[in-house]
Amino acid sequence: MDRSSEIREFLRTRRARITPEQAGLTPHPGPRRVPGLRREEVAQLAGVSVDYYVRLERGRTQGVSETVLDAVARALHLDETERAHLFTLTQPKPTARTRRKRPLAPQRVHPVLYRALDSLSVPAVIEGRRLDVLAANKLACALYTDFEARPHRERNFARYVFLDEAAFRLYADWDQVAETCVARLRLYAGRHPDDAQLTELIGELSLHSDTFRSMWADHNVRAHTTGIKRLHHPLVGDLTLEFAVLAVEGDLEQSLVIYTPEPASPSAEALNILASWTTTHTTSPHTTGQTHNPAG
Repeated sequence: MDRSSEIREFLRTRRARITPEQAGLTPHPGPRRVPGLRREEVAQLAGVSVDYYVRLERGRTQGVSETVLDAVARALHLDETERAHLFTLTQPKPTARTRRKRPLAPQRVHPVLYRALDSLSVPAVIEGRRLDVLAANKLACALYTDFEARPHRERNFARYVFLDEAAFRLYADWDQVAETCVARLRLYAGRHPDDAQLTELIGELSLHSDTFRSMWADHNVRAHTTGIKRLHHPLVGDLTLEFAVLAVEGDLEQSLVIYTPEPASPSAEALNILASWTTTHTTSPHTTGQTHNPAG
């Protein structure tokens, strides 16, 4: 991905969402060509020259200081995730000597994590790069889809959300889930602009989903920590599950995602029914993942 283009579009879309009034400025009279802040207004708020900000928005970031980036982040009302993303995008480009030429090493799930998945009585998955599903327990497969039965390249939440008709029916808040998927991929793309598998994924989703293509152009970024999933499962009906994302020691690009219902709630009862169903039907054991190399 072109880093200069990423910086330009990220900053352009951030200033387009803020009006002068929201920024504490008195708007100039007459029509405005842009819905949000002009470049000169961002420069004024950040305390830099217009030429300096224009160079920054064009991706010419050599020598830019943290102080300036902080000032721009404040001017554009960036949250912590967006601020970190801006800092990542403006890091010096790797030289030809230091640029990574080989693909990222495949991610492997530690056997202890497989046993941890087995021991949990709630749905849980191990997520890796690009929203890849590296492992899932039986209840997670019953809740979403049997990721283990899919080819390795299709074990990915973004592909599932945008390309699987079942996901449209499962998620009660599909638009919100889709926006979060795209924002998480954007955040990952900032850290790994040269990831060939990410480029392939973005190309596939853009080709087959107009919605993805539109959301990708928004340049939103979002961290994935906690939240709520509202589902309508074909077997057990409506479910409201809270999720928490736990970092995996030894691989910061792996995380354990656990979904839990409120105790003694209808969702808890429905999840118990789904768990009983999984014990009486044959499903592909997730432990088969130990004999394969998940996608890198």
